[in-house]
Amino acid sequence: MPRASVGDLIREWRVRRRRSQMDLALDAGVSTRHLSFVETGRARPSPELVLALARHLDVPLRDRNTMLLAAGYAPRFSHRPLDDAAMAPIRASIQRMLDAHLPYPGLAVDRGWNMVMANEAALLLTAGVDPALLEGHVNVYRLTLHPGGLAPRLLNFTDVAAYAVEQLRRSAATTGDPGLARLLEEVLAYPDVARIRPLLDLAEGDEPPLLVPFRMAGPTGEISLFTTITTFGTPMDVTLDELAVELFYPADEASAATLRDLASAMGIAGPRA
Repeated sequence: MPRASVGDLIREWRVRRRRSQMDLALDAGVSTRHLSFVETGRARPSPELVLALARHLDVPLRDRNTMLLAAGYAPRFSHRPLDDAAMAPIRASIQRMLDAHLPYPGLAVDRGWNMVMANEAALLLTAGVDPALLEGHVNVYRLTLHPGGLAPRLLNFTDVAAYAVEQLRRSAATTGDPGLARLLEEVLAYPDVARIRPLLDLAEGDEPPLLVPFRMAGPTGEISLFTTITTFGTPMDVTLDELAVELFYPADEASAATLRDLASAMGIAGPRA
């Protein structure tokens, strides 16, 4: 299969972002005619124009490199693995964030929502999970929705599944990542998800909640959680651009007390400096 041209990629991202040629050309400071020529291959864009168009289309750094390569230029953004020596300050910062969140669960994920770092309290979320789901790259969506994962313990599975599927669908659409698209197909085929698929979308006129709690059955009663997601603000590396830290917070004092007791029983201390 021939590699897509830079014009094809720009048009693909422009359509994905629902931008007209005129709108994008105005933002990038070029004529609509020139942008049209770039998209059809009649003009070769400069690297500066490629990056300007990518920036206005909010293209992820990984795909900006792909655009530059398609135009015949070298990538501008490094792509270091998280265990690279140069990433040591980043790893340390994430670890501090996760440790400071103890005794509550916290984890870091990559673009595919695979867990790359976690604090000790994250073990509270994996108790009783099929060991096969914990081998290799632990995927948050599989862990949550797979019948061998947390699904049987979720007391509001329909609500969580509806939110998770919509989040995954949105991630796949906005990034154009085929891996996320395959993961979405996989998740939708899980028996519990397939069973409630007609209910996954809010009925017309329904009022959405302020947030969807993560209500699960714990060994001593219900644990209700909500999450926050943090990303790095000014990344210039692909790995860093795709990292996110998800922290789980107790939604009520009873859940907080339960998590503290469970963490204590597992020998997990509180926040670390």
